[in-house]
Amino acid sequence: MSMTLLERMITIGMVVLGTMMTRFIPFLIFPSGRPTPKYVKYLGNVLPSAALGLLVVYSVRDVNLMSGNHGIPELISIAVVALVHIWRKNMLFSIVSGTVVYMVLVQLLF
Repeated sequence: MSMTLLERMITIGMVVLGTMMTRFIPFLIFPSGRPTPKYVKYLGNVLPSAALGLLVVYSVRDVNLMSGNHGIPELISIAVVALVHIWRKNMLFSIVSGTVVYMVLVQLLF
């Protein structure tokens, strides 16, 4: 399906508008002179942990414990993520560490 020039211009304009709205709306809702609302601070505290939990659930959703590698690489990777996160308290470092361990296990051992 090909688009006409007008359809392409409208599509690009809508993408630009959507991108700009997501950038500017927070500055309109939360101006710099006012304190940050409590619920935003709460979300800033709980959302990283919730996102990490969601990633763990997503990563093990298709694991079959009765066949294949029995989920051993996934369990080891989750343990690595938990230990690294307890040790460093850095979510990005924890996720990258678990991903690297999982890829090494899957590609070289299992």
